[in-house]
Amino acid sequence: MFACPATDDFFRSRIDHMIDLRHPLAVLSSRMPWQQIEASVAHLFVRKARAGVAMPDLYLFGEAPVAIGRKSNADRPRVALRIMIALLYLKHAFNESDEGVVERWGETPTWQFFSGQAYFEHRRPCDASTLVKFRQLLGDEGVEELLAQTVNVAMALKLIQPQELEQVLVDSTVQHKAIAHPTDSKLLETARVKLIEVTQAFHGNPQRGHSLAPQMEKSAILMQYTGSKPSSAVVYLGYRGEVADNTDVSIVHRSKSKRLTQEERELRKRRQAIGSIIGHLKEGHRMGRSYMKVEIGDRLHAVLYAAGYNNRWLLRIIARKSIAFFGSLFLCMYWSLVSPAQKRLLEQSPVDGRFCCVV
Repeated sequence: MFACPATDDFFRSRIDHMIDLRHPLAVLSSRMPWQQIEASVAHLFVRKARAGVAMPDLYLFGEAPVAIGRKSNADRPRVALRIMIALLYLKHAFNESDEGVVERWGETPTWQFFSGQAYFEHRRPCDASTLVKFRQLLGDEGVEELLAQTVNVAMALKLIQPQELEQVLVDSTVQHKAIAHPTDSKLLETARVKLIEVTQAFHGNPQRGHSLAPQMEKSAILMQYTGSKPSSAVVYLGYRGEVADNTDVSIVHRSKSKRLTQEERELRKRRQAIGSIIGHLKEGHRMGRSYMKVEIGDRLHAVLYAAGYNNRWLLRIIARKSIAFFGSLFLCMYWSLVSPAQKRLLEQSPVDGRFCCVV
């Protein structure tokens, strides 16, 4: 029933006995498809020989096969894959640095429960530098999978409808590099401006409109588990020349005002809301400034910012709708224990028996 099965320890209390299981993070922990997430990214951590041949018996993260009669040469035990994934989710959901998330993890029972721990451990799960290596091994494919699973959870909880994924609201923004601002010389100021031009979020300094086709392709990949596919994109005038490269998507913008349907007019008004979402990403999820040294760091973190935002949204909705920890499992168990006479009484009552619960 719990995320991390473990034997009973007489001298320690289980985390599920210490926390309120109605807490949004505990509820989200029970609804996340952890086994599916681990299985989808586990192949990225297989060690390879010098010739590039995969060695499936050795893993950098997660549980490894038990070696009998062989001494390990590792300097430290491996960190569970679920803990590493949970640390990335928590880092970007609660706007923590690598150092801050590992420190807070050792002091927060709810975070440890979200990571699959059965017993509270007052220690750091790993060194902060391990998160850097973990992100590099995840790569673009791994972080996109983590983002896609947040969409799947929202679909599974029926917090969003499949038809809502058919429209995409498009906008773009700039993430500045963390470069010091020299004030002693105009020449240094000019050099700073030129340096920022070659290191913003869009490497190569492309035109904003040219980012529409790759983003529509990414959106389709993220929604592949839901069965939905983007059919329309609501954009501003900077994207109006991209119709030729996106023939399978209906592009809605301001210059088509006279030809828009009433539904498209409503969607065009909704596009303005994306500005506030970008503001939340910059202020509450570490998107305001990039401290990464290389281009791949900017790409990976951009996806993780969105995953952190989605997790915070899920936590708010879970708290608002009071989604139970046990959910349908508890109701099914209860229904199996009800006697036939009580079932007939519940079915005759005006309240639907599937939603009845006796405490």
